[in-house]
Amino acid sequence: MQLHFSPSMRSITISSSNGFVDLMKIKVAARHISYRTLFHTILILAFLLPFVFILTAVVTLEGVNKCSSFDCLGRRFGPRILGRVDHSGRLVRDFQKILNEVKSADIPDNLKLPDSFDQLVLEIQNNQYDARTFALKLRAMMEKFEREIKESKFAELMNKHFAASSVPKGIHCLSLRLTDEYSSNAHARKQLPSPELLPLLTDNSYHHFVLSTDNILAASVVVASTVQSSLRPEKVVFHVITDKKTYAGMHSWFALNSVSPAIVEVKGIHQFDWLTRENVPVLEALESHSSIRNYYHGNHIAGANLSSTTPRTFASKLQARSPKYISLLNHLRIYLPERDLSPLWEIDLGGKVNGAVETCKGEDNWVMSKRFKNYFNFSHPLIAENLDPEECAWAYGMNIFDLRAWRQTGIREAYHAWLKENLKSNLTMWKLGTLPPALIAFRGHVHPIDPSWHLLGLGYQIKTDIENVKKAAVIHYNGQLKPWLHIGFEHLRPFWTKYVNYSNDFIRNCHILE
Repeated sequence: MQLHFSPSMRSITISSSNGFVDLMKIKVAARHISYRTLFHTILILAFLLPFVFILTAVVTLEGVNKCSSFDCLGRRFGPRILGRVDHSGRLVRDFQKILNEVKSADIPDNLKLPDSFDQLVLEIQNNQYDARTFALKLRAMMEKFEREIKESKFAELMNKHFAASSVPKGIHCLSLRLTDEYSSNAHARKQLPSPELLPLLTDNSYHHFVLSTDNILAASVVVASTVQSSLRPEKVVFHVITDKKTYAGMHSWFALNSVSPAIVEVKGIHQFDWLTRENVPVLEALESHSSIRNYYHGNHIAGANLSSTTPRTFASKLQARSPKYISLLNHLRIYLPERDLSPLWEIDLGGKVNGAVETCKGEDNWVMSKRFKNYFNFSHPLIAENLDPEECAWAYGMNIFDLRAWRQTGIREAYHAWLKENLKSNLTMWKLGTLPPALIAFRGHVHPIDPSWHLLGLGYQIKTDIENVKKAAVIHYNGQLKPWLHIGFEHLRPFWTKYVNYSNDFIRNCHILE
């Protein structure tokens, strides 16, 4: 490159080194320009012009890539000079394109996958993977980890289901020791209640509570908490109903642990003469349908398509297969108006039969947002023709019944009829135990109770409001996480344990969870 100055210093010519091409001519004004200014100008031009030449060549070469000159210039040469732009967006779009290409690609069976992201980066450095190989491996790794997490979640749900369905060792010990006490201790066999109190069992001026359970510890807590919380415990009568195998132990507990001034009666279902297969269709159904027993006692994971099932759906299905749903103790409440259980607490519910808390008016979607569509199979024609999927459900674990009004209805007959229909349909109309047929049978007979009276969900929700628990009249540990189980919520357990008599020898010797 050469510089030519005219004799008068009025013009400067810059040409290529071979002299044939004039790259630039500069005419200098005749007036008021110093040699110093001219010198500096020449130095700047001498510095920039080689870059202009190089950049011109770069632009020409990159034209084949359809790259704008300023774009490519910025990409090649440094920080924010000559219009450099940020190419991270283009990089993301290119990578997204590659990911879309491998999204539907088959992953080779023999593809070796790294165990961690750091190992993946190391493999890329050592093996010089192209972008497609990297994307394919990344997809395979993510699918593998998602599959392992899902399998782990299903295993957790299954273990929780077994823990909730089984009898804890301490409670089993309590039942055995009390049963043994019944056979060896005359005090454990004494009449409940004492003969002079028998007339009060049918006295409607008293408040009568029916408690149906085979859990001695749970029964003791319910009775103790009610007596301690009652303004007039001397007006309270408990009718505790249990099964044959638990009867001796249950009787022993209340015979040896007085709840005076309240009154307790303990009955076994084997002591009800009217409770026969002829009078109670559900008995025959449970005994004669082996498929029902297999459903509730069989392999709960067999036939489950875990790849297309969400953990929450799987948890709901496990809950629906709890063996308690075929226990007669669970169905027994539908027979409350029968002669041996009546008359009990007859209360005015405004002409209705059942006082219950509605479970469709809460914020959580597990306990208090339940409608008929959550319990029934509306693809079944009988269900679709007779029920409204948006109808509000209600809680069946804690209810107030007006037995006088109940006896004037056909609730029990409706309950039986729908049970039979579900059996004919191979349990395809609903899956969950006693609540669905009760929802149908009591339609039009339910009086809503303020939810603060009966607080639900303490066996489901870890976020249960403690202040609401303190203010509720009745707290209900419905759900799997019972307070007497190790899997129960620690922050909700004290509301239960404060009514457990840990000084009792049977409780202490059986190491009941404290």
